[in-house]
Amino acid sequence: MTTPLSLGILISGGGTNLQAIIDAIERKDLSAHIRIVVSNRSDAYGLARAQRHGLSTALLAHTDFSSREEFDQHLVTLLHEHGVEMVILAGFMRLLSARFIQAFPHRILNIHPALLPAFPGLRAQRQALERGVRISGATVHLVDEKMDHGPIIMQAAVPVYPDDTEDSLSARILAQEHRIYPAAIKLFAEGRVVVRGNSVRIRDERHWPQTAFQSPAAV
Repeated sequence: MTTPLSLGILISGGGTNLQAIIDAIERKDLSAHIRIVVSNRSDAYGLARAQRHGLSTALLAHTDFSSREEFDQHLVTLLHEHGVEMVILAGFMRLLSARFIQAFPHRILNIHPALLPAFPGLRAQRQALERGVRISGATVHLVDEKMDHGPIIMQAAVPVYPDDTEDSLSARILAQEHRIYPAAIKLFAEGRVVVRGNSVRIRDERHWPQTAFQSPAAV
């Protein structure tokens, strides 16, 4: 039997992707343990979500540190103390330093509300609407030292409608985030991810569920 993957989840806000991961673990769809949930903001509702499920939580305010590197070093120490193998960014609104990334090589996952490499950075949904694209979506990727840049693990597409607002498109994308983030973590838990430079190969890729990449017509 595969040993459950030990996760540390970093949040800054509501924690809906955190909830999706918790739900997948509780349904036994994902073999993982959440060792700690850390927020850099005291008002992050995701902390309450974690506590309701009996998970360890910590507040580590970045404003208490003199530099990004000092904050990141304390965060690395905290995660190591809790035996974290993989770091999951779930709405964590901080750029990570090289020191942090080097502490967890190929072991930091992020989810972005666009089909990378299109529309990196903030307000990706607004960027998509302003550009007039017909399809947008979500991307789970490994984190490297560039923003929204690392190797792509999984993507899901959604249609963009002529009457979409930023809120309506965001909601459609978020529903897919909640589906593919636990699925991408599961690939790591099963030892199926092979990183080759800036690309990823998935062992037994033919066995992926057909819903992993959903066409606009199917959404």
